[in-house]
Amino acid sequence: MLARLARELPLGDYLYEPKWDGFRCLAFRDGDEVDLRSRNQRPLARYFPEVVEALLALRQSRFVLDGELVVAGPEGFDFEALLSRLHPAASRVERLRRETPASYVAFDVLALGARDLCEAPLRERRAQLEAFLPEPRPPLHVTPVTDDPQVATAWLDRFQGAGIDGVVAKHVALRYVPGRREMIKVKRERTAECVVAGFRWLVDRPLPSSLLLGLYEDGSLRHVGIASGFAERKRHELLERLRPFVVPLEGHPWETGFLLPGGPAGRLPGAAGRWAPGMTQDWTPIAPQLVCEVAYDQVDVDRFRHPARFKRWRPDRDAQSCALDQIDLGRVDLGDLFPR
Repeated sequence: MLARLARELPLGDYLYEPKWDGFRCLAFRDGDEVDLRSRNQRPLARYFPEVVEALLALRQSRFVLDGELVVAGPEGFDFEALLSRLHPAASRVERLRRETPASYVAFDVLALGARDLCEAPLRERRAQLEAFLPEPRPPLHVTPVTDDPQVATAWLDRFQGAGIDGVVAKHVALRYVPGRREMIKVKRERTAECVVAGFRWLVDRPLPSSLLLGLYEDGSLRHVGIASGFAERKRHELLERLRPFVVPLEGHPWETGFLLPGGPAGRLPGAAGRWAPGMTQDWTPIAPQLVCEVAYDQVDVDRFRHPARFKRWRPDRDAQSCALDQIDLGRVDLGDLFPR
């Protein structure tokens, strides 16, 4: 079952849960067999043996759970560490299970024994889940839940982006309907003022495809992501705005490249360690003077996980004042949400 996006919490007969920043995962057990499946049916069990073992240790031998695979470290949830768990080598899987152990956070139960619970209302399914896992031990957890919108609002204010990906609201009478967007995921829109230091062209015509965004840290302009998804008319407007600021690569802050640390999510496109003669330069530098406001959802350390959404130009902002700490979410104690 899926969720539709909202910016504010719905009020009424709802239960609210944290929206975890991990892999959505259905867990099936039938006797000695455990199958973990992503939302697009990708098998996951081989990558998370510690979760499989924990599910096999439960007394009930037949069940289906809906939940989230996460990796929680000292700084909170680590999505890149979770991505790194999807490694084909068995030796690497065994090492990573010790170095970055995963947890499974259950938030629904769809079957217990021979009973199909999909037609049962959410309130009943929640009671069944709590009875099934009354005192789960790591790496198994049951997601916190509240019917108090003030508590859910506090979760959004304190944890979104630094521990959870928002809040999910489910009506207490909700049946489990696979493939339907019957749940509501609430995410607050976050914005940042970024320096536009370059752009890329569309492949098929001379119009901008994306803007290269930067933020300053200790005097250096850090490449933090891109803004894309422009309508045709907006692309023409962008070109007119950007054209006067096009500059040679020589002397540009990213003259020698805009290297980002490698990781499971990879580097941003074009983030080479340096530019060398003969190297294909797939972007056009512009003077780092223009500032735009963008909306974004997730941050991985110091970069946007997904392309940001352009909102407006900010001619009132000085480019040098656009600092990386705008997207620094700081350290958040998740202990009251996710005991480790």
